[in-house]
Order: sequence, then C-alpha cells, then structure tokens
Amino acid sequence: MVGGACSLQLQPRLLSSFVGNRFIHSTQPLNQLFGYNSDAEPNRRRKRLRPGKVSPHRPVPDHIPRPPYVNSQKPIGIVSGPEVHDEKGIECMRVSGRLAAQVLEYAGTLVKPGITTDEIDKAVHQMIIDNGAYPSPLGYGGFPKSVCTSVNECICHGIPDSRALEDGDTINIDVTVYLNGYHGDTSATFFCGDVDDEARNLVKVTKDCLHKAISVCAPGMEYKKIGKTIQDHADRYNYGVVRQFVGHGIGRVFHADPVVLHYRNNDHGRMVLNQTFTIEPMLTIGSINPVMWDDNWTIVTEDGSLSAQFEHTILITRDGAEILTQC
Repeated sequence: MVGGACSLQLQPRLLSSFVGNRFIHSTQPLNQLFGYNSDAEPNRRRKRLRPGKVSPHRPVPDHIPRPPYVNSQKPIGIVSGPEVHDEKGIECMRVSGRLAAQVLEYAGTLVKPGITTDEIDKAVHQMIIDNGAYPSPLGYGGFPKSVCTSVNECICHGIPDSRALEDGDTINIDVTVYLNGYHGDTSATFFCGDVDDEARNLVKVTKDCLHKAISVCAPGMEYKKIGKTIQDHADRYNYGVVRQFVGHGIGRVFHADPVVLHYRNNDHGRMVLNQTFTIEPMLTIGSINPVMWDDNWTIVTEDGSLSAQFEHTILITRDGAEILTQC
C-alpha cells in the first residue's frame, strides 16, 4: 500500500494514499507527544510504540526489473486514469497478486513473540526476490524497507525495525510485489500470541468490512458504495474509519485513479470492466486522527488506540469482482 499522499488536491510527495486534511506531524519528543512518563498506557497492559533501530536497505539482484520510480528523481503521485487491462494484463495481474498473497501468508506464519519486524522484512524481502520480483515499497518515495509492519496503534506505513513483537500485539503486514511489470498489493492484520477480545473483535470487523465492500463491486457501480458499505458496518460496532488513507488504482503503476474512499462520500465515479484497484479499510477503536512520526512514514492513532487494516487488489469482472490477492 505504501503510496501517495494526496489531498483532495494531490500533493507532489505521496505518503500512501493520503487524502485528508486532519493530519498531525509529531515534532515533539515521543514522551511529550503522547503525554506519558512510562511505557505503559493507563489502564492497559499494552505499551505505546516507540521507534526501534532501522537496518540498512537490503540489496536486490541486478537482473530483477525495478519499477520506474526507484531510479527516478521525479515527485511521486497518483497517476491519472484507471488501470484497465487486456487479457494479457489481467493474467499478469493475477500472477503478481498471487505472489503477493503467498508472501503475505508466509509472513503471517512468522508472527510470534520475540521476532522483530526487521526479521519479518528480511524474510519477506528474500521470498520476493527469490521469485524474481521486486518489493514495491523499497525506495518508493524514500521508504527504506521491503514491507510495511504496523503494530497495535500504528495505522499504516510502519517501518520494520529492531522492536520485537510482544505477546498480545497485533500487526498489520502490507506486502506489494512488482512482477513482470505489474504490482500486486495486499495486507492483513495478524495476532501475536494471546490477544485480548477487544483487539480480536476489531480485527474481525475490519476484515468483514473489506469483504462486504468487495461484494458490492461490479461494472457501473459507483465507488461511493464502497465507503458506505464499510462505514455502515463499522458504525454497528462504534469503530472509527480512518479517512486520510485510501484505496487506489493499481497495475502497471503502484498508485493510479481512482481514489477509493472508505467512508461515506459523494464520489460519483463508476467502476469499469477489467479495472484493478485496491480496497484497504483502516478501523480504530478510538480516535481516527492520524499522527505522523518524524520518520515521515509511521502513522499512529492520535490517542494511542488500536487500529486494524485489511487489503486486497481486485479485478472488476462481468459478474462482480475477482480478488487477485489470495492464494
């Protein structure tokens, strides 16, 4: 998902499908920003996230083709126009989507107390290049790693680092691969050890939101139906839906039109046959306002409340939608 920051007016530097205007940058030390003196959050056994040490970039063999943005100095943005494919393009999207799904499934098996997110990145990176693909996040707008790992209150774009996962954590792993000139993008939230019911329910409802949204997709359907479907289901459980980060067209480019909003909206654009895009709702237990760490990537909830996310790349077919990112 690492993608473009776009406000309703697109900005030159994208930070993954950023579309809102309620966005806070953290310029204070973390203890001042979060207003605590100890690691433990009041009335919770879960600790607030703190940045760990980020290891150097991992190399990619020279024979593996890179997306154009890796060596480009041009600003990154959302490409105008939808990604619509012929039969060859559809098959390429299926292949890249399947690999992304397989990598994500493997990454999920690594989640356990004591493993660091950097170790997950290393394993993901190796599996992707072993399959002749390029890890799309690596070098996108300066992102330093091959996968996003977003733990607990991290909404998205967590940078893998030296922090070890702890019993009771949740972690979203966001995988995108570039294979044969096409991107496949998917994410899921996993449990680490013994996770409490509050977190389990949030994760279940978030996953249900994604699949309910996919079920309404079809040629001619308005994109706003996606947002309404997600918001309606989240509202039943009093969960917040993050507004500043969105789904997007994907295919030969990482981020293209349409901008897919996950909340109720008045977008009158319509889906077209053989189009590919992502749906990637992010739900929270508390505040939906995002805070960016000073690494310019990591996005956490303003109040430290838990967040969860699921994502698929889908293809619009005559019968509805085909999920491309599943094993």
